[in-house]
Amino acid sequence: MAEFLLGLLLLSAGLYELAPVRVEAPAAVRIGLLAAVCGAAVLRARRPVAALVLGAVPLGIDLLLGPSLPVWLVYSDLLYAGVRYGTERQARALLGLASALSAACFGVVYVVTGNWQLLVLTAIALSAFVGTPLWWGRAVRLHKDVADAERARAEAVTTIAELDRRAAVAAERNRMARDLHDVVAGHLSAIAIQSEAALGLSRDASSPTARRMEALHAVLESVRSNSVDALEEMREMIGLLRDRPVLGETTAPGRLAHLGKLVDSAHAGGTVVHVRRSGPGRQLPVAVDHAAYRIVQEALTNAAKHAPGVPVELSLDARGDRLEVTVRNPLPDGTVAAPRTPSGGRGLASMRERTELLGGRFRAGPSDGTWVVGASLPLRPGAPS
Repeated sequence: MAEFLLGLLLLSAGLYELAPVRVEAPAAVRIGLLAAVCGAAVLRARRPVAALVLGAVPLGIDLLLGPSLPVWLVYSDLLYAGVRYGTERQARALLGLASALSAACFGVVYVVTGNWQLLVLTAIALSAFVGTPLWWGRAVRLHKDVADAERARAEAVTTIAELDRRAAVAAERNRMARDLHDVVAGHLSAIAIQSEAALGLSRDASSPTARRMEALHAVLESVRSNSVDALEEMREMIGLLRDRPVLGETTAPGRLAHLGKLVDSAHAGGTVVHVRRSGPGRQLPVAVDHAAYRIVQEALTNAAKHAPGVPVELSLDARGDRLEVTVRNPLPDGTVAAPRTPSGGRGLASMRERTELLGGRFRAGPSDGTWVVGASLPLRPGAPS
C-alpha cells in the first residue's frame, strides 16, 4: 500500500519518466500498471519467484510505453525479495539471470545507439534498480544465515551443557546413595551385633538377674539409638536425593573430620584459623556433617578473599539438638576489603541454601567491626528452627 501511494504521488507530480516517452499513455494506464506490479508484491515474502514472474508483465508493458520510476521502484523491491526470501538455488539463478540480462541490455544499447553517454546512463539505471537490490538482498540473506547458524550452535551448546549438568547431578546422587548405604549399613551392623549380645545376656543364667538386666538395658538403649539414627539419616538422605534440589556439587562433600585440611590450607594462604569445639563429642547426621563442612569451607574462602591475612575464629558448638557453626574475622579498617581473587557472588547464597535445606537458620553480616557467618543446623529432622 505504501509503495502504491508513493507511486501515485510521483505520477501526479509528473516525476515518473526515466527515459523519453515513446507512447503517450493515459494516466489510467500508468496507474493500472502500478497497481498490477504492487499486486504482485503481495507475494514477495511467501512466493518470491511467482511475484517476480507476475510483476514482469506490467514491467515489460511499462518498458514499451517508456520506463516509469514508480513501476521500476516496486520491481526492484521484488528483486530484493527474490534473493532474500527465495531458496539458495533460486537466489543463485536470479543473480545469474540478472547478470545475463544486464549484459544483453548493454550490448543492445551499444549496437542500436552507439552513444557512450546513453550507455553510461543505462549502467547507472541498472546499478540502481537491479544491482543494488540484488546485492542488498544477498547481504541480508548471508547475515541471516550466519545468525541462524550461530543460534543453532548456541542451542547445541546449551543442550550439551544441560546433559553435562544432568550427568553431574546423577553422579552426585549416586555418590550420596553410596554414602547412605555406608551409614545405614554401619548402624544396622551395630544393631545386629548388639542384638546378639542382648540374646546372649538373656540366656546367661550364671549372672545375677539385676546385673544381667542392667547390661541388657544398656544394650537395648544402644540398639534403639542406632535404629533411630539410621532412620533419621536415611530419611534425610533420601529427601536430598529425591525431593530436594542438589546443590550443584560435582565432588562428594567432605565432613568435619577433614576440617584439619581446610585449616592447613588457610594457614598456607596466610590466614590463621583458631578452632574452638564445644559440646559433647557425638556423631553428627551425615547431611548435617556435609553441610557444616561446606559452610566452613566457603566461609574460610570468603575470609581469605575479602580479609587477606586477618585471623579467623571458627566455633563449632554441638549442644542439645543443634549444631552452631560460627566463623568470625575482623574487617580490615572496619570495611570489607576487595577480594584478591575474582568472586562469583554465590558463596553466601550457597551457604544459605545448605542451611535452609536442612531446616536451619543462617546469618551473615558485619557486627562490631567483624564479619560474622553463622549457621544453626538441627541435629534431628523436624527440630524447630
